Amino acid sequence: MAEENLDWICVGHIRDLPEGRVKTVTARTTSICLVHFDGQWAAMNNHCPHQRGPLGEGSIEKGVDDQCWIRCPWHGWDFDPLTGKPPGGHEDTGQQMYPVDIRDGEIFVGIEPEPPHECTVTDVIVETLTNWGLKSVFGMVGHSNLGLSDAIRLAVVDGRLKYYGIRHEGAAAFAASAYGKLTGRPAACLTIAGPGATNLMTGLWDAKVDRAPILALTGQVQTQVMGPGAFQDIDLRSAFQAVSAFSQPVLSSSNHAELASLACKTALVEQNVSHLIFPDDVQTVPSDQVAGSPEGRVTQAAIRPAQSDLDKAADMIENAKRTVIVVGYGAFDVRDQVADLAERLGAPVLTTFKAKGLVPDDHPNAGGVLGRSGTPIASWFMNEADLIIALGASFSNHTGIEKGKVIIQVDYDRMQLGKFHPVVLPVWGEVGAFCEALDVVSARNADAADQITELAERWKIWRAEKQTRLTEDLGKGIHSFTVFEALGKLVPDDTIFAVDVGNNTYSFGRYLETKGTQHVLMSGYLGSIGFGFPAGMGAWAATQDIECLRGRKVVSISGDGGFGQYPMDFTTAVKYGMDVTHILLHNGELGKISKEQRSGEWPVWETELHNPSFAAFARLCGGHGVKVTDPAEIEAAIKQALDVNGPALVEIMTDAELV
Repeated sequence: MAEENLDWICVGHIRDLPEGRVKTVTARTTSICLVHFDGQWAAMNNHCPHQRGPLGEGSIEKGVDDQCWIRCPWHGWDFDPLTGKPPGGHEDTGQQMYPVDIRDGEIFVGIEPEPPHECTVTDVIVETLTNWGLKSVFGMVGHSNLGLSDAIRLAVVDGRLKYYGIRHEGAAAFAASAYGKLTGRPAACLTIAGPGATNLMTGLWDAKVDRAPILALTGQVQTQVMGPGAFQDIDLRSAFQAVSAFSQPVLSSSNHAELASLACKTALVEQNVSHLIFPDDVQTVPSDQVAGSPEGRVTQAAIRPAQSDLDKAADMIENAKRTVIVVGYGAFDVRDQVADLAERLGAPVLTTFKAKGLVPDDHPNAGGVLGRSGTPIASWFMNEADLIIALGASFSNHTGIEKGKVIIQVDYDRMQLGKFHPVVLPVWGEVGAFCEALDVVSARNADAADQITELAERWKIWRAEKQTRLTEDLGKGIHSFTVFEALGKLVPDDTIFAVDVGNNTYSFGRYLETKGTQHVLMSGYLGSIGFGFPAGMGAWAATQDIECLRGRKVVSISGDGGFGQYPMDFTTAVKYGMDVTHILLHNGELGKISKEQRSGEWPVWETELHNPSFAAFARLCGGHGVKVTDPAEIEAAIKQALDVNGPALVEIMTDAELV
């Protein structure tokens, strides 16, 4: 092509490259080996034809024939510095050369105009995913997902996707899991083959056992080297088999739009993990397939319980004097219908820990959290109840629903009904549909106890007891009640909490009183330490994507053990301006484990932690960080952090025994 028809791209200044040296430069997206040799400048294709080694990372060396050659740093192949021709014995054709022009000390390389983009396999898949509603991807770009990454990049440029480059794939999976728990819609996590893919496992299991939709997009080695044991080659389909409801490789011969549609539908309908595997060589194969969409493929699933079950439930309520409602996270989307049913029945609402805040603690019917992380209020009403209506709860042993009671259990998943033990009346149906369809006007017992007045009395007793706990001071740090009392007062009524695992979790469940439409996210059935801060990132991303969540404050909570799992992703939050306030309870140990060792009459061993100042760390990362050692400073420190428009960390020195 004539030089006047080329695009001339500036790749640097002559002072950037001394005589006798080579370097890699990029002209638009073309990788070039730039040469300064014998007073001349040259530019050639940067990839050695042997295994695409980067010539620009090599050097100019004199051979035994006294001629100078560019030597490939990978396997030693040689090329003439100015012509790109190899010595005899390798290839008849040398490297592609590009014209060079020096203008006022700047180096310009002429390359052909960029051709129109040709649709690829991954373009079709990414378009299908966005048609199904995918809005956010958390991931790490790497050598075996570059074609897929470029398809995602184009979607980001077009405004169809948002991308968040994380520091550890485990954080990406937790962020996407929290996003799914909060919205009921999948986010995606992107990785390379091998270790990048396996790093997702904990977060994917968290999503699976808590019934959250999520998409895993993993690169893979080229198809021709899959199996024999190439670099980073593992059998990803087998590795993901147990954790995923859908896991398929994307091959050249696949129906790519259909694979992506099935992955999305599985994640959405089954609220589960979907996984697509992308061999490196398939990602950029041209494709003329039409992208898929959810049109004609999904429907609303408002399952109304059988009338006979509704009639039996009404009869059981009529014969009960102390009905309580226990709600799990499966009922969060119908919190208004649950509260309405409770008001009509005059029944206390006890929540599982995962469902904390479903009926806020400032509601007249609220009885707080039941179980190990709960309040004496909920335990008292569980003990006194003669009928339990369990809505979207799966009877975890941490919750402690008394199985000897008369129980009505409602769930849209028939496998959850009577899963751990028989119940008197299992009801298949959507919780909201049950609440609306139940005729409680005729069902409510006229002689039922006035439990709402009792609730107010029990809350008064518990709040007084919490205040007395402030007198507990062992001289080793701040009482966790002080932290959560202040936090509860200061956060907005629509705050989204992302809570880690450990002593901080138990204290949060016990002490923080929810209000308004606050929402709590946690690693429920998996109970994985490290969830809190990455989950906060995922929740924040959801507030950018989902209209009804816009403007809601995100507060993540952890101990020093939990934050230490993925601390470098605080820099991710800084990079993308994520408005997440992190409350870190620093007690210098894995306090929950120390407690378990003591209760099991084991010696406390290897639970102490060697930590930096996390507040100083946050500041070094470019965020807000403040350390609190005096209880009198807590409210001011938390308020200041909440007012920061970006990532902020409040490090509070607490006592591991005062939880």
